[in-house]
Amino acid sequence: MIRITSDGVIRFECMPAQKMKFRSQRPLRLVLALMVGVAGVWLFTHCRDKQTDTGHRPIISFATVKPVLEALGDKLPPQLREPNEAKWKTWAQHDDDVVRGRLEQGALDSMINLLLFGTSFTTQPRVITMHDLHDPVVQSRVDDLLQGLRNPGRNERLIFLRNVLRRSGMDPDSSTGDEKTKAFVLENLRRVVQEQNTFREQFDQAAHESDQQAELSKRSRMFHDRGISLDTTILSSFGIEGALRDMKDRAMLPVRSITRVAVIGPGLDFTDKGFGYDFYPLQTLQPFAVYDSLVRLGLAEPGKIDITAFDISREVLEHLRSAHDRAKAGENYVVQLPREFWPWVAEAVQYWHSVGSEIGEPAAPVQPPPALKGLETRAVAIRPDVILSCKPVDLNVVFEQFDRSDTRRFDLIIATNVFLYYDTVEQALALQNISTLLKPGGFFLTNDWLPGLPQIPMRSMGYTPVRYGESGDWGDNIFWWQRQ
Repeated sequence: MIRITSDGVIRFECMPAQKMKFRSQRPLRLVLALMVGVAGVWLFTHCRDKQTDTGHRPIISFATVKPVLEALGDKLPPQLREPNEAKWKTWAQHDDDVVRGRLEQGALDSMINLLLFGTSFTTQPRVITMHDLHDPVVQSRVDDLLQGLRNPGRNERLIFLRNVLRRSGMDPDSSTGDEKTKAFVLENLRRVVQEQNTFREQFDQAAHESDQQAELSKRSRMFHDRGISLDTTILSSFGIEGALRDMKDRAMLPVRSITRVAVIGPGLDFTDKGFGYDFYPLQTLQPFAVYDSLVRLGLAEPGKIDITAFDISREVLEHLRSAHDRAKAGENYVVQLPREFWPWVAEAVQYWHSVGSEIGEPAAPVQPPPALKGLETRAVAIRPDVILSCKPVDLNVVFEQFDRSDTRRFDLIIATNVFLYYDTVEQALALQNISTLLKPGGFFLTNDWLPGLPQIPMRSMGYTPVRYGESGDWGDNIFWWQRQ
């Protein structure tokens, strides 16, 4: 979290990305019954086979989205008022381009997280507090980052950022472009500082709403115009396992009932805004953690789980395609699991110790640098068969139609930390599309609160409150939606 104190000091607080107002007093159905709303998400992907990389998919038909658009009424943008097929196709294609463009801004946000917290390219202390943008440590970090970008070696994060900067018109290798690149980095640092303080104010305003439905509604669309980040965390998977256990205990999920799963936006562990670790290679975790949880809870059998993961990020797709190819050659996929300095609840610590036990074997972890002395970490070598169980699909679920001609519908779909990046219309369209991917009776789990429209055949069935930290209100609510 970034904030400006009353005396003008800019402070970067290592707060978890999931820190949120934690409430669980009221039944969810009562909240949802009070408000006509929407739900949705744009889908990311995971592990992608080269043969399936066919580019953009067809836009969802107007006949499919028409009931949702008509129900939204005055919530529609001007271009979609009195919707018809021509208006829908024009708007959907344009908004799809806008959504994809927001990935670039999200990548620049990750660049700033790396600048402030990274340890792989500099020996300077991590920036927790600075009095202004000309702080000597910040300036030294910027210089070290530029040097790293010129000579990235095998550092995946620096290679990633070189490509991002070049797409933004920068040339990290040019002596004449060095000052231009530095100015560009500092400009984005200023932007991130301003945005984070705006978001903090918006969260505070939402927290002061008189009722829960108004608060949750505001939070559910908090980042609708922000850059879309790829960063992820193990705690989201801990929350999902808690929800799955809760649903199993309530006899909502029978033993060995799940065979087909979709993971929306698995993300890429680049440099998150909370702790910014970059001392290990890029990785993704959630699709494999879901596999692990399903087997541990007895909800699925090993070797009988098919996972489809959705994404539109080229970096995520390239990373996961490479992991898939290596798995074909019999190579394990090793994930590093640092345990954050923030004090976790005992259940989260227990999950951290056990995650991966059903999908691989312990491996030697990458040791943290001196700047992170005392950070506890472990690693798991995930078996190739688990990696190969994942089918990658490039899909924007808000606008694009998934070809189901050669597949069955899903028993379970999961999305965490995705929905707050979208507005009401996009959320409604995504939830409608998700309903077409689930088999009747199938479940959709998300940690973002989403009210529903009667025109969308999805029913809210409850939620699981999950606490991450020992103190404060650091936690999530994992909401359960069922296909009717």
